[in-house]
Amino acid sequence: MKKTTIDDCKIIQLPKVEDPRGSLTYIYENEHVPFPIRRVFYIYDVPAGKDRGAHAHKECWEFIIAASGALEVHVNDGTRDKTVTLNRPFQGILVPPGIWAHEQEFSAGVLCLVLTSHDYDENDYIRDYDEYLEFKKTDY
Repeated sequence: MKKTTIDDCKIIQLPKVEDPRGSLTYIYENEHVPFPIRRVFYIYDVPAGKDRGAHAHKECWEFIIAASGALEVHVNDGTRDKTVTLNRPFQGILVPPGIWAHEQEFSAGVLCLVLTSHDYDENDYIRDYDEYLEFKKTDY
């Protein structure tokens, strides 16, 4: 795998089907996200001022969507960083392995939906930023 940078963290627009009854958005693996979807989870009831994430993955891809409400996703590649605001349920940010990410500034009532390429595996996580910087020096 090539070394990932924040340039690999893409905002992906999802299909939005509008209808008098409401809107619908759908996601197909390997089409809208560039990986087979192995796990789906969502984050909610985040207390005011709290952050989530603050880790990187060695192999797992993530696609993060604010299904309702808004949040910021801060991504860092060990050299550069950027912050993206998610506030539309028909778009999300693709976070490849090797990117440090954390979610912050959750709005009240937010529902953050996350699709991943792998099952949960604690060994895939890098939770210490100094360890992350050492990982970025390796050929992963």
